[in-house]
Amino acid sequence: MKEFVGILRKIPPRLYSIASSLQAAPDEVHLTIGTVRYESYGRARLGVCSGWCAERLEAGDSIPVYIQRNDNFKLPDDPDTPILMIGPGTGIAPFRSFMQEREENEASGKTWLFFGEQHYRTDFLYQVEWQQWLKEGVLTRMDVAFSRDTDEKVYVQHKMMEQSKDIYTWLEEGAVVYVCGDEKRMAADVHTTLIDILKIEGGLSDEAAAEYLVNMQQQKRYQRDVY
Repeated sequence: MKEFVGILRKIPPRLYSIASSLQAAPDEVHLTIGTVRYESYGRARLGVCSGWCAERLEAGDSIPVYIQRNDNFKLPDDPDTPILMIGPGTGIAPFRSFMQEREENEASGKTWLFFGEQHYRTDFLYQVEWQQWLKEGVLTRMDVAFSRDTDEKVYVQHKMMEQSKDIYTWLEEGAVVYVCGDEKRMAADVHTTLIDILKIEGGLSDEAAAEYLVNMQQQKRYQRDVY
């Protein structure tokens, strides 16, 4: 058994975006974890880390953690810069920390959230906080999509297309776009949607629209935290 265990690949660490601001909660770190549940060979299975956190840890337990900095996914230095946040599911985590930070710093720049999940009643993560920020003006705009609450599935990219004119205006005003969440499907769909918005509202060709986003990335105005 010892020899067998020795040839196995080590379990890789699980990286989670911090969902709280150091200024707002200096003694705490908040995480947003979706428990992975699936069936394999007739047995109910749990994600290694998410299942451990959800069902095995108890209050007062200690766990090994470390901070992995991501200097390419952070708020702009200028608090007046508008930000556009796209984070379905647990991808909303870093944007909660962004909003806490901007609230603490009394940042004046416009903020716009696109959030998507399956059901409004059960899956609207941090709903009360977002609605309070919207009421107080810390959050300027919010568009949500709950894909299983309608006959036809609606995702964040569909909500973006509905607001294509205003999104283009924000981009031209220098807004920073943040995308957090699933890389293979959501992030790719959002990228395609941004290309389409630039083509429709800006009259750009495919090549010019792609170059527009490349320039935004170089200026750190198009930042992605995808997995």
